[in-house]
Amino acid sequence: MSAPGAPVSHPATPVGWRVPLAGAGTLSAGIGLARFAYVPLFPALVSAGWVDGAGAGLLGACNFAGYLLGAMGGRSLGRRTGVPLALDLGMALVVLSFLACALPWGLGWMAGWRALAGLAGGLMMALAGPAVQAVVPAGRRAAASGLVISGVGSGTVLGALAVPFLLPAGVAMAWLGLAALAALIWLALRRNWPDPPAEMMRLPRGLRVPRAAAMLVAYGLSGAGMVAPMVYLADFAVRGHGLAPPLDALPWVLFGLGGVAGTLTGGRVAGRLGGRRAMLIWLLVQVLALATSLLPGWASMLLAAPICGFAGVGVSAVALTVAREQAGIAAGLLWVRATIIYAAAQALGGFGLAALFRATGEQHLAVFSAALALSVLAFLAAAAMRPIPPGGAG
Repeated sequence: MSAPGAPVSHPATPVGWRVPLAGAGTLSAGIGLARFAYVPLFPALVSAGWVDGAGAGLLGACNFAGYLLGAMGGRSLGRRTGVPLALDLGMALVVLSFLACALPWGLGWMAGWRALAGLAGGLMMALAGPAVQAVVPAGRRAAASGLVISGVGSGTVLGALAVPFLLPAGVAMAWLGLAALAALIWLALRRNWPDPPAEMMRLPRGLRVPRAAAMLVAYGLSGAGMVAPMVYLADFAVRGHGLAPPLDALPWVLFGLGGVAGTLTGGRVAGRLGGRRAMLIWLLVQVLALATSLLPGWASMLLAAPICGFAGVGVSAVALTVAREQAGIAAGLLWVRATIIYAAAQALGGFGLAALFRATGEQHLAVFSAALALSVLAFLAAAAMRPIPPGGAG
């Protein structure tokens, strides 16, 4: 989900923790709010008659598709415009997408803006991590990387708390409130955007990148398996299990808290055990989380939600270590491929699960069962990775 940056920091740029925190803020708005605040909005959109359940699932898939485009073009945009301007453009697009979605002009209108919100998130995911890595001292890169990625979970928690507070005033007001939150994050943090020299955002030419097929397949399948909780979890709890206020927002708050914990611990555990072992652990947790979500009763959702967040968001910090182990100095190139494959798998999975949801008469169990099967395949692919000692590839 984030990418490692250039392995050389800029000695002329004094960097404290404000820059990594600003990087985390971009992901808090661009992913935590622009993607994941939609999850607790899902059942409200259906109940208010803005879309039906299948249409709401399709909107989630459109966001994944936009994310893929943003992830593919983010680094190129950052080199051409400079990272701060590119991040400003992404944040502006997030705010505009929320404002546009406050207008109940139908599925087609919202689909376009949800795709643009995803594009903004992919752009910021492609830029924030590498840019921060390029300017922090070498000894703080691992901690800074975990801090940046933790913005996803913190933004998820913020959205999960904000949406129930805003919804009593109507769905439109919820969209407008999210726009205001994103704008506040933008204005508060933009002065601390990372600003590496353009050459530091370029990956060295002539590097040979290991194929790392098992790692790429495992990471992609993990992303596809996480589509179900990342789109349907709140709807499953509310419309599937009858979870009512004041607990209806709790599963998504727990998901976000789990995501923060998973990202902050993932890199450290991978550094101690090795990326392959850590990835097996995180993917096994993902399998257990999705299996738990299939148990009857709303209590199973409260149990599954934080575990899904821990595994599904935290696996990116683990996979980052795997890329470093398997590719060494070419880790950036390998991570670009991994990020694109992850985004493509989520986009395809999003449209596939939306079609399955419609075909089964909006059966959540069918969607989460498919996600469980994909997660098992991800674990098996990770088991096929070649073992490399921690730091073995440099």
